[in-house]
Amino acid sequence: MSDTPLIGVLALQGDVREHLIALASADALARPVRRPEELAEVDGLVIPGGESTTMSKLAVLFGMMEPLRERVRAGMPVYGTCAGMILLAEKILDPRSGQETVGGIDMIVRRNAFGRQNESFEAAVEVAGIDGGPVEGVFIRAPWVESVGAGAEVIAEHGGHIVAVRQRHVLATSFHPELTGDHRVHALFVDMVRAVK
Repeated sequence: MSDTPLIGVLALQGDVREHLIALASADALARPVRRPEELAEVDGLVIPGGESTTMSKLAVLFGMMEPLRERVRAGMPVYGTCAGMILLAEKILDPRSGQETVGGIDMIVRRNAFGRQNESFEAAVEVAGIDGGPVEGVFIRAPWVESVGAGAEVIAEHGGHIVAVRQRHVLATSFHPELTGDHRVHALFVDMVRAVK
């Protein structure tokens, strides 16, 4: 049991339940995290999709922003999907007023780059480090990565745009793998958590 990491899902807003299910399917213990004391107990954290501006403001309101930054700087593995990718960026193009990021990946992200809600789509995405063929990605008002710094590794592209990046212990995808029933991206993240646990 000691090899089973405890992974939190930031439960301020967004598709928390789906990530909890995906993590459990990937052999992790998963629980929602809303407060700094809950964050202190987990081995890794998923920042789900949702509305990045709202999540940023709620993180500040709940006293979570600084503890999140500190844990990421200290090496806690984090995986962000969609809005979570935006929160893990060092810089956002055209951020909303008052929008802050946690940081962790040396990348510049463009919000809602793939279009509005009614332009959402699914696509097969080849992700480096994941065996068994492409991952089915669900893109909902998804960002893309405009550019990455030297420390960040691009692990997937779609339509000529960067849609998945890894930098050491931090992983981000602009799509939602938790909505497909294919839990290989979550399994990759669970392995990243195990590696530093």
